[in-house]
Amino acid sequence: MKLLPNQRRFVVRVYGRTGKARTRVAIKSEPRGNGKTGLIAGLALCHLLGPESEPRGEVYSAAIDRQQAGILFNEMEAIILAVPQFAARVNTQRFHKRMEVLDGAGVGSIYEALSADARRAHGLAPSFWVYDELAQARDGELLENLRTAMGKRKAALGMVISTQAANDDHPLSRLIDDASEGHDPSVVLDIQTAPIDADPFDPETIRQCNPAAGVFLDIDDIVAEAEQARRIPLFEPRYRNLRLNQRIDGNSDARIVPRTVWETCQASVNMSDLEGRECFGGLDLSGKHDLTALVLVFPDGAKDQGFDLVSFFWTPEGAMGVRRERERAYFREWIDGGHITAVPGPVIKFRYMAAQLAELQQRFDIRAIGFDRWRIDDFKVDMADEGVDLPLEPYGQGFKDISPAVEFFVELCLSGRLRHKFNPVMNSCVANAITTKDPAGNVKIDKDKSNKASSIRIDGLQAALMALGTAKRFDTEKPEPKAYQMMFV
Repeated sequence: MKLLPNQRRFVVRVYGRTGKARTRVAIKSEPRGNGKTGLIAGLALCHLLGPESEPRGEVYSAAIDRQQAGILFNEMEAIILAVPQFAARVNTQRFHKRMEVLDGAGVGSIYEALSADARRAHGLAPSFWVYDELAQARDGELLENLRTAMGKRKAALGMVISTQAANDDHPLSRLIDDASEGHDPSVVLDIQTAPIDADPFDPETIRQCNPAAGVFLDIDDIVAEAEQARRIPLFEPRYRNLRLNQRIDGNSDARIVPRTVWETCQASVNMSDLEGRECFGGLDLSGKHDLTALVLVFPDGAKDQGFDLVSFFWTPEGAMGVRRERERAYFREWIDGGHITAVPGPVIKFRYMAAQLAELQQRFDIRAIGFDRWRIDDFKVDMADEGVDLPLEPYGQGFKDISPAVEFFVELCLSGRLRHKFNPVMNSCVANAITTKDPAGNVKIDKDKSNKASSIRIDGLQAALMALGTAKRFDTEKPEPKAYQMMFV
């Protein structure tokens, strides 16, 4: 098997360390079409029946579905059938995507392709596993099950080979970011990506991040894709993600704003400077177990008026156990960081929010708070019992009502007139929000698609839209100055 120079360097980095300095997890991220399938097929066979094998070893490949899992199996099978010595030693079961070594090095070892079912990874004891295209996985449950199962072997090795995920919240992105910061010396990271500020359509940019360009990857085909992406912006995010391995959402045409645009709006909003200032709010009440969000926006009074945005979140502490593993980890991190207030008990009880809301009302000149009618009667009763009287205004969630707020939000972000105080919960809400249109072109957030795309909900963004929409309503409802006619006698 002949390796590309960058593949050889990766293999040397991963396998060249021994003892306490040995590699436990290796990550190789590069654009598609650079020979990852052949590389991981060779490495899987190396651990199954070659020099890295062990008696009764367990080799697994993980993928998001049976079709993806079958790609690696087919490559491994093709290599085995091409080498008579391998074919004589291995029993392959094509339907089950499974192999067993019958004789020689690694006798008794098995290989199996795992697809999507995270439960299947419980009880395994992998000597080697590889996750193919982790970026396409919805969550990190299968990944974590494989990683924790490695403790059953003395020298197990795990490997992730994938293009980058679309956003920072994805398990692959967190894995890459943690490895790049060097927190764990047993993790090896090899990433080929075009700099975010490079010209994405320049052939030289393409060559620099595609090691196989000009070898077995046709550079002309990628340049043709680049030209299509230049002409049709709809194709640009997917091209940059798959061909340049940039962390850019391939579905960003449906996102409310690109992640990079939202990030440029982050500012050091000083809460003490906002005291006494006029502001407007948006309140998104949760179900009993979910996230309640309040967002306040403060007009700056400039000619091209902008807003300072501050967000607050509450969730029931007792409901943490029913959340999915990935969501629970994020919520625990955000609670510990002071970005979410944990309400005692298994369900949300609005009266626990009363003291904080009363304090906000004392500090700021809250003119109106737009609200979704969901559970508002329960909220009003709890607030009245605690002596809190908020200026609540109903705000519809349909296309006609919310579309002006969506357009206003996008306009403010693109023009740099929305300044938000850093809050990772709100960052996730914005990053995960997918929009949809009605036949008239009105826009709203598609909650179902947004929640399916990520385990993190988009309640904070809904609250922000209502806050800005309420502020805009009040601005347009201000009485016009009276016109006086001068009479001359």
